Amino acid sequence: MKVTKLDENIYEIPQTNFNGFNMNVPVHIYANEELLDKIREDRTLEQIRNVATLKGIRKHAIALSDAHQGYGFCIGGVAGTISNEGMISPGGVGYDINCGVRLLRTNLHENDIKSGISDLLDNLVKTIPSGLGSEGKISLNQSELNKLLDQGLNWALKNGYAIDEDLKHCEENGFLDQANSRLVSKRAKRRGIDQVGSVGSGNHFVEIQKVLEIYDSKLANKFGIHDISQICIMIHTGSRALGHQICTDSLRNIEKAMKRYNVNLPDRELACVPANSIEGQDYFKQMACAANFGFNNRQLITYWVREEFTNYFQKDVDDLDMHLIYGVCHNILKVEEHKVNGKKEILNVHRKGATRAFPKGHPEIPKDYRSIGQPVLIPGTMGTASYLCIGKPKSMELTFGSTAHGSGRKMSRRGADRKYAAKDVRNKLYEKNILIRSASMRVIAEEAPGAYKDVDQVVKVNDDLNIISKVAKLAPLAVIKG
Repeated sequence: MKVTKLDENIYEIPQTNFNGFNMNVPVHIYANEELLDKIREDRTLEQIRNVATLKGIRKHAIALSDAHQGYGFCIGGVAGTISNEGMISPGGVGYDINCGVRLLRTNLHENDIKSGISDLLDNLVKTIPSGLGSEGKISLNQSELNKLLDQGLNWALKNGYAIDEDLKHCEENGFLDQANSRLVSKRAKRRGIDQVGSVGSGNHFVEIQKVLEIYDSKLANKFGIHDISQICIMIHTGSRALGHQICTDSLRNIEKAMKRYNVNLPDRELACVPANSIEGQDYFKQMACAANFGFNNRQLITYWVREEFTNYFQKDVDDLDMHLIYGVCHNILKVEEHKVNGKKEILNVHRKGATRAFPKGHPEIPKDYRSIGQPVLIPGTMGTASYLCIGKPKSMELTFGSTAHGSGRKMSRRGADRKYAAKDVRNKLYEKNILIRSASMRVIAEEAPGAYKDVDQVVKVNDDLNIISKVAKLAPLAVIKG
């Protein structure tokens, strides 16, 4: 496949025909040479080239610096299609709808928790369910689940699991108002009703971190980050089995409907329909329900993390300054306004393993951050580091206001399980003074730091392109893995 270098960290697959299919736009890949070599090792470039054939796609299809093979779209893929007749594809969001990350700060420092971090971690493990099939601590009836799906974080606020600031400092205020729980299947609801407030499996985590570096003290202070070794908590999980089932149900419906809309695709995993079709709108409303579930899932974990910290240190949330810096989505479909060829257009923006990164002044940024830009969270591996950044103006031109969502896998989970021994991974983490608790030893092997790309390089590409700007770097001290 022909890949042309346009500029430093920018590559292109030119618009062309292949196998009887027409690319409607070129593909842009944002990576350095080393990351591009990793991206070439699986089907990532083929998948994003396929995305470029979608009807109504605008400007270019995008593979970000953390891109790797997924279902339909590559993970680390972004595409915008015309709002009405343009295609929408469940594969452009993925099975884990609204998988996302949030970051809590505290006024604690490493020395404050060093002696008791093992006990604190064990308390968190007892409080926060994790692992495949894990169930949450709260029991919901069908009526309450429907309210949660329809109301997003407003449900958590009404039920005492959130404070006003939690909603203000969350993407979309933690609520997609297109949600319609009546469209969600009984099976999806049955699979999700017991999982609210649980980490799940795979790369999901709760992580106690310390500030390792501060790149811009003025911006960091805006987020309540003041010192090296300051303690933060990062939470990463999504919509669990409910989101998976909604994606499965929607794919089945959309695959049946494609003939009716004369949709012909190079890959059946890209199953799609026009956004203004009944099937397209039904998917969007169900996806919004799963997104609202994901917001609440992370919020309940936040509530219990606060509870354990306040119990352990015998101080309240305000005394610990245990406030939410921001929460972002990774797998989501949004209707947004963007400039295409100098003109404003309303687009269906698919972000599959991609983080929104709006620049300062954007009306969808919380008011207290609007003068500096949207907080952007890019987690690394359990053995490396994560980043707090802000969105920059170039993101709107290059990526529909998007950036990388993490370090990105360079090895499949099966491949990592074959290559790494879980005990060795755990011991190497201990040597770096990183504690880990996991529901499964196999997950520790699958999530070995060596199975991922270099997060420093992934972030540097985006920083160099002025898509984001680095604010602070955070290193793991203690990790709960699914």
